[in-house]
Amino acid sequence: MLDETLLEAEEKMEKAIEVAKEDFASIRTGRANPALFTKLLVDYYGSPTPLQQLASFQTPEARTILITPFDKSAMHEIEKTLRDSNLGVNPNNDGGVIRINLPELTEERRREYIKLARHKGEEAKVSIRNIRRKAKEEMDRLVKDGEVGEDDGVRAEKELETVTKKYVDTVDSLLKHKEAELLDV
Repeated sequence: MLDETLLEAEEKMEKAIEVAKEDFASIRTGRANPALFTKLLVDYYGSPTPLQQLASFQTPEARTILITPFDKSAMHEIEKTLRDSNLGVNPNNDGGVIRINLPELTEERRREYIKLARHKGEEAKVSIRNIRRKAKEEMDRLVKDGEVGEDDGVRAEKELETVTKKYVDTVDSLLKHKEAELLDV
């Protein structure tokens, strides 16, 4: 029972790390990266559709992204979504592809992105800690109900703390890498 609880907690923590990686990837750095657009939804024939499903992406230069829609009729909606997004990009439509030139990041904008990255990192750590709390409550319930011994409960809690620390440290290292990436001019 305790092993199942630990395994479930670890799986959930792994998912929290994946979400953190996606969040960090969506924060813009100096280089063009198609991951910037993963969270954008385009109104495609009345239903919100992820941009990745409507177009292909190319990065011919360090700060240029070419978006080629699979369906040319969606070009206007994709362009509108990009313009309305909080990415601060100005798409240029040449009829076949949408070209996005990312401006150089200012020092102030870099600081804002670092703040955003820290916030996302803290959200990930809170998520991991919440998973730990729920797992600990489950372990305490199992010990209290007499389904497992107290010694096993203590051992499992120590193991849970070790796993939690491992995942929190992973978030910290991801955050440190993202900050270094943002500060790299």
